[in-house]
Amino acid sequence: MSVLIESDPEILGGKPVVRGTRIPVDLILELVEAGYSPEEIAEEYPELKPEIIIQLIKLAKMIHESIGYDRVKSLVG
Repeated sequence: MSVLIESDPEILGGKPVVRGTRIPVDLILELVEAGYSPEEIAEEYPELKPEIIIQLIKLAKMIHESIGYDRVKSLVG
């Protein structure tokens, strides 16, 4: 997928997660959508740095622009 995201059938049934964690990408995107800042998310999930969350947001926006929101949601959630 990317250097930020991985999918392993042994981790959450293969659901895309932030690389090196068990944190689902769709959870992070839902928190951002709900208005949480990268810093607030990092406080809840200390294994994530705000910079990583910002990179995930940029990646999601790039994918959204190229294939559309519904397709992004189907890929990560």
